[in-house]
Amino acid sequence: MDIPSGFAPAGFTPGFLDHGGPYYLGPAWEGVRPKTPRVVGLKIMPHHINYQDAAHGGVISTFADVTLSHAVYDAERPRLAPSTVTLTVNYLVGAKLGDWLEARVRIDRLGGRTAYTSGGVWRGNEQIATMSGVFTIRR
Repeated sequence: MDIPSGFAPAGFTPGFLDHGGPYYLGPAWEGVRPKTPRVVGLKIMPHHINYQDAAHGGVISTFADVTLSHAVYDAERPRLAPSTVTLTVNYLVGAKLGDWLEARVRIDRLGGRTAYTSGGVWRGNEQIATMSGVFTIRR
């Protein structure tokens, strides 16, 4: 599967994220108000697969952390500096090699020092995981 139209390489900071991705930024998710974070995409590749020929749970949880924190980071200008306090991921269905996944995030509350987020990971029209996170913000 090719990368869908409207998605471009995210270019997140090099290091650990290079191993978990590559990640792609897409358009804003219509349906989230008042903030409309961009959709983040991930194609499941051979280095994401576990011994059961499915994406490792750590890949999905890292994807959740990346997308939730990116929404907070990108919510204001100048950009915010979020740090994960809690991350919850509920796995609903496994992802397989070649699957295109999209993470859609809501910023439920953006306070002075704390951000609350939630959302889901989708394969087409099928939700494969739910996610939520709390982040401290350094302004």
